[in-house]
Amino acid sequence: MPIRQAFPPILGSAPRLLILGSMPGEASLAMGRYYGHARNAFWPIMDALLGLPAEADYGLRVAALREHGIALWDVIAACARAGSLDTAIRPETVWVNDFAALLGAAPTIRCIAFNGGTAEREFCRRALPTLPPEHAGIERLRLPSTSPAHAGMRFADKLAAWQVILDRLGAPAAPPPS
Repeated sequence: MPIRQAFPPILGSAPRLLILGSMPGEASLAMGRYYGHARNAFWPIMDALLGLPAEADYGLRVAALREHGIALWDVIAACARAGSLDTAIRPETVWVNDFAALLGAAPTIRCIAFNGGTAEREFCRRALPTLPPEHAGIERLRLPSTSPAHAGMRFADKLAAWQVILDRLGAPAAPPPS
């Protein structure tokens, strides 16, 4: 089973919120894009919360995230996994990203939001112990996974839970679609 490499971070000039996934799935890796699976709720949630059209060009969506003060990354830098499910990640192959370096380079990050339980668990287990005290104390939020594999939760419920990021960004909600 080959080792899969995750993506570099999406990081603007002064991000306030870092959203962490676990590891990109096969569809995202094939496309070279965060949250590339057509049924992943991440981009529709960003559309509903921030008015970033989910169907817009990927580069425009990424630029809009940066403008809103949102950075994206994954906890896992590389691992072996059959398929896309987090449960298939082989723990002995996991390499985590260098969060001390990222947080040192982006001192404006005030909150880390985990896109699902695996991201939070792997961060707390593997990355948090390596962080200096000034970074280890950053606020952390666990949000429901936007993955299509997390189908037990309706989109409306995921969206309601994700609204907490607006407070961390100091951003008003997007106007409802007309």
